[in-house]
Amino acid sequence: MPETDLKQQLAERFREVNGDHPMTDADDVYVSAQFAVLEELCAVHGRDADAVRRLMLEQRLPLPGYLRSDGAEMVPADLFALADEAGGVELLEAWFTAHWADPVTGKAEWNAYLSGQYVCLHSVTPAAIQRKDHLTTAIGAAANEPDARSARWLDRLHALVDELDALEPAFTAYDRLRFGGPTSRDTCIDAVRARFPRP
Repeated sequence: MPETDLKQQLAERFREVNGDHPMTDADDVYVSAQFAVLEELCAVHGRDADAVRRLMLEQRLPLPGYLRSDGAEMVPADLFALADEAGGVELLEAWFTAHWADPVTGKAEWNAYLSGQYVCLHSVTPAAIQRKDHLTTAIGAAANEPDARSARWLDRLHALVDELDALEPAFTAYDRLRFGGPTSRDTCIDAVRARFPRP
C-alpha cells in the first residue's frame, strides 16, 4: 500500500477517535516541543514509517497523540520503548495488560493506550498510568477527609498535586476540544492549587 494511502488511513482513524478539531498555531508549537514527528523518530530508530503506520492501524501500537496542522503524525519520543521492553510488538499487549490484576481493567487500559490519547503523561507506562489514577483519585477524595484543611492535610494534598504535576505535561487547547472539557491538569492541579493555596 502506498505511503500516502497509509498516512491518509491513519489520519482518518485518528479523527474517528479524536473528532475533527482544528489545530491552532499555539497547538502546533506545543506539540512540536513535546512530541516527535513519526518519520523522524522512525529514521532515528531504523524503523520503516509505513510498517509502523500499519501496526497502528492493526491496533498493535498506539495511534499518534496528535496530527499537527501540516498533517505530521506526532508521537511520543519513547513510542517504541514499551514494545522493546515487552520483547517485541507481538508480546506488547500481554505484557501491558498483565500489569493489572483485573483482566477487564487491563484490557480497558490497553484500549486507552492504543487510542494515543495518553498525552496526559510525559512517559506512558503501566506504572505511570496506575500512579496517575491513584493520584487523581486521592486528590478528588481529599476534601472529604476528616482533617480537611488542616496544616497536615494541606501538606499531604500538595505533595499529591506536586507528584501529579511532575507526571503530566501542560496540555494544549486542542486537548480540551477533543476531551470535551477540562483536563486532569485543570481539575486536579491548577484548580486545587487555586482553591487550597499553600500558606
